[in-house]
Amino acid sequence: MVPDLLANPLSIELALTHRRFWWQIDDEDEQPERWEAIAEVSGLDLCPEEHRRVGNVSLVIADLTTEQNLLDSAVLGEWALEFIAETVMDPARGTLHPELSSGISPGPPRMVILRRLFLTESWRGHGLGAALVASALRILSPNARLAACRVSPLAFISDKPDRVSAELASVRMAKMLEGVGFRCWRGVHVIDLRDPVLLEARMDVLSQWWPQPDRDEM
Repeated sequence: MVPDLLANPLSIELALTHRRFWWQIDDEDEQPERWEAIAEVSGLDLCPEEHRRVGNVSLVIADLTTEQNLLDSAVLGEWALEFIAETVMDPARGTLHPELSSGISPGPPRMVILRRLFLTESWRGHGLGAALVASALRILSPNARLAACRVSPLAFISDKPDRVSAELASVRMAKMLEGVGFRCWRGVHVIDLRDPVLLEARMDVLSQWWPQPDRDEM
C-alpha cells in the first residue's frame, strides 16, 4: 500500500453529471452536451474531509450529424470545431474521414471532447488520472463513437508558473493519454471508445490495491 495516500483509491466514486439549461428539453435541441465526472472518496471510507475530493474530468459530447456553429465554440473549444469540420466528411450522416474511420469501431455518430482533467494535489502521482479518464470515457462509450483531446501548453499556462512548466505538463498529459490508448492523428489525440485498453487502464491501480488473499490461508 502506498503510504502517502489518504484513502484507498478503490473507494473513489465517480459521479457523472450532465449540465444543460433547464429549457433545453426539446428533441430537436442539438447543442453539445456538457458532462462532468466528479471523483470523490466514498463517505463510507475513512478519509480527512478536506481530501475527499479527488478531482474531476470535464467532457463535451458533440453530435457529428449536426452543422456546428460559432456559438458552440464556447462549449467545445475552437480547436474542436475545426477538428470536427476537418474530419466529418458527410455531416448528414456523421461520416468520418476514411483514414480516421478505419481505426474506429462502429457506433453513434458522436464525439466526446476531453476538455480538462484536474486532480487535487494530495492525489497526484499515483496513476489515478489515467484511470479516471479511461473510466469516464468507458461509461460514456454507448453515447459516442470516439473521443478526442488536443494537448497544448496553452491549456496549462493558467495553472503553471511559466511556459516551461506548462510545456512539461502538456508532455505528461500526452504520455498519459497514449498510455490509455489514445493515438495522435493530425495533431489531435483520438481513441476508439470501444477499445479494450480503456478497461485495462484500471488494472495498475486494481492490482496494487485489491485485497490479496493471505498466503497462510491458501
